[in-house]
Amino acid sequence: MTLELRRQGVGLVLCAPSGTGKSTLTRRLLQEFPGLCFSLSATTRAPRIGESHGREYLFLCREEFCARREAGDFAEWAEVHGNLYGTPLRETIALFEQGQDVLFDVDVQGASQLRHTLPDCLLVFCFPPSLAVLETRLRGRGTDSEDAILRRLKAARQEIAHAHWFDVWIVNDDLDEAYDLLRAVYLSASLLPRLRPGLVADILKG
Repeated sequence: MTLELRRQGVGLVLCAPSGTGKSTLTRRLLQEFPGLCFSLSATTRAPRIGESHGREYLFLCREEFCARREAGDFAEWAEVHGNLYGTPLRETIALFEQGQDVLFDVDVQGASQLRHTLPDCLLVFCFPPSLAVLETRLRGRGTDSEDAILRRLKAARQEIAHAHWFDVWIVNDDLDEAYDLLRAVYLSASLLPRLRPGLVADILKG
């Protein structure tokens, strides 16, 4: 008898204040693990040059987005700069059932919604080593105005205040070390018994 090795997919939610290194960590994880896909969001904004429906985003008109939102068809949603963004619930659940691992790059508000709509997801919060270091990193990028830096620091304080309800904490003091920890979290999550509910029965039958 051959064991059924396929498992349900892992949902990994990664949050961090701007400037913490979340984009770099996300990129490295996706590059190392081809079986991990980035969550596809729906949006009401217009496609940019080179973007296509179903690849970068699901591009919806505002009326369709609002109708789907009212029907409870988004795992999380938010309005950003006048445009609506959301994670389709049914499509995401279907991916998990097919054994697909999904990485979510969302803010604290989005993670709070996912905590209730997709409760099996693992919520990871990535900290800077300190707010002083975060400020140094933001200023070192040379891309933000003084007002923008102050807004990001204020937002960071607010986001860190919500970190207590996340499942995992990672401090990005050293990028390689932080990545090793994130990698370990993902691999550990893929071994959770609830992702392979039929394994014990299959082994006992054999």
